Amino acid sequence: MIRLNKFMADAGVGSRRYCDQLILRGRVEINGVKVSELGTKVDPTHKVTVDGKLLKPQKHVYWVVNKPKGYLCTNHDPGGRPIVLDLIPHVEERVYTVGRLDDDSEGLLLLTNDGDLALKLTHPRFGITKTYVVLVAGIATDEELQRMTKGVRLSEGIAKAMRVERIARQGNASLLKVVLSEGKNREIRRMLAKLGHKVMELRREAIGPIRIDRLKRGKCRKLSQVELDGLKRMVAKK
Repeated sequence: MIRLNKFMADAGVGSRRYCDQLILRGRVEINGVKVSELGTKVDPTHKVTVDGKLLKPQKHVYWVVNKPKGYLCTNHDPGGRPIVLDLIPHVEERVYTVGRLDDDSEGLLLLTNDGDLALKLTHPRFGITKTYVVLVAGIATDEELQRMTKGVRLSEGIAKAMRVERIARQGNASLLKVVLSEGKNREIRRMLAKLGHKVMELRREAIGPIRIDRLKRGKCRKLSQVELDGLKRMVAKK
């Protein structure tokens, strides 16, 4: 017997957190009976449906994408705007992005149907680092960089970077490297705005040990077994 949200995540529905939301909304049935209790358990012989669609276990797949600007981290956009899924070849499994980059940002994204790993990579408790290169207007001072590591107050609380360093000065702009261990919505942009700096370009270069390296903008590749093993070892230590 396994928890219903894990069964759903393994079937490619989404992260466990998202599956919990579907359960609470009464959109899930087990053997034709609607369930809304978190913690419900199932076994492989049970017929689990979401909105009437029968779930089947899927093989886990893992993709790395170099997201260009203008692409959305969603599986469907009513306005017909480009989405990250457009960048990978057709796969039978229902994959989704692990975390998000806003449409004005670019860089490394992971896509998978492994809900258990996706949750661990995005939950703050596991502290998986994300590394960004950011071009900002104005000259960022040492004091401002220290403030980012000590904490900047946002509407939902204090946001902190693990590390911030100035890579270069480009005219009247600064190129920064920022490392986060948790991600609030548009966190880097809002932190720097509080310090008086507008973000002109933002690119994610790494998630934990996975680096974008030579993957060209708009291209994708499968995650290697070595990379996957490294990610799993990292979350297992937490």
